[in-house]
Amino acid sequence: MTNLTDPIFTNEDAARVHFEAIRWPDGRVCPHCGVVDNSHLMAGKSTRPGLYKCRDCRKPFSATIGTIYERSHIPLHKWLLATQLIVASKKGMSAKQLERMLGFGSYRTAWFMAHRIREAMKPADGSPMGGDGGAVEADETYIGRKKGRDAAVAGHAHKMAVLSLVERNTGTVRSFTIENTRADEIHPILRSNIAREARLMTDEARMYWTVGKEFAEHGRTLHGRGEYVRGDIHSNTVEGFFSIFKRGMRGIYQHCGQHYLSRYLTEFDFRYTLREANGFNDTDRARIAVAGVVGRRLTYQQPHQRAA
Repeated sequence: MTNLTDPIFTNEDAARVHFEAIRWPDGRVCPHCGVVDNSHLMAGKSTRPGLYKCRDCRKPFSATIGTIYERSHIPLHKWLLATQLIVASKKGMSAKQLERMLGFGSYRTAWFMAHRIREAMKPADGSPMGGDGGAVEADETYIGRKKGRDAAVAGHAHKMAVLSLVERNTGTVRSFTIENTRADEIHPILRSNIAREARLMTDEARMYWTVGKEFAEHGRTLHGRGEYVRGDIHSNTVEGFFSIFKRGMRGIYQHCGQHYLSRYLTEFDFRYTLREANGFNDTDRARIAVAGVVGRRLTYQQPHQRAA
């Protein structure tokens, strides 16, 4: 359970020490020359707290250089609190709620802050799923509406399409925005993200038939005939992920433009992969998200919708 009274969420010095321990677990590293543990804390009335000077290259640096926090006017303890709130909220937290809880006077600040944190949630490991011969479920869903498209009487042509892959053994999920659900869109994603020795699990959709032959097994359930499980052949896990994703997008964020959909998918992928069922708690998720801030800066973009 999240302890919001922890000093790292209220005190800037405590927050800085906490972040330095996460970024430099094996000793302070100079971002300019890469030397380890050969720097000293700078002192002086005009020197900002947490500024170090490398004894090798003689350049100053701080823990926030090269991170999403660099040059931010938001206190570090509020960054840590915002990260904790987002990773601990199963269906997400809107920028309006962050604005209220963090005491910001601007919705735009909270909106941009949330998107920076989502960038930090991107996984570093891109190894193929199902490399141990395990089952990987694949399915597609639709959400929202494409810009400039009116709602169709039938079908999903006006909606944004999402493809998700879930590895059963590890509980890992990877989601992708796609233009449509044709084979030429889906096949490259499956080939680059799923190991050939994996067992692919899908419904009866035809775009999976050809590519399914490239894997150790392709299990299909016939949803059109009311079949959803046959032994261990099913796609119920990925459909469970979709239910969480849609509840969050409709109930919390309410609207998402096509340009930003991939970032929201990153957020839901992150929380689902690192959920309690996989042995992670709120503190673990927050630490992993904070560790991911290095090298992922974003330039400012105007928010398009206040609901997000």
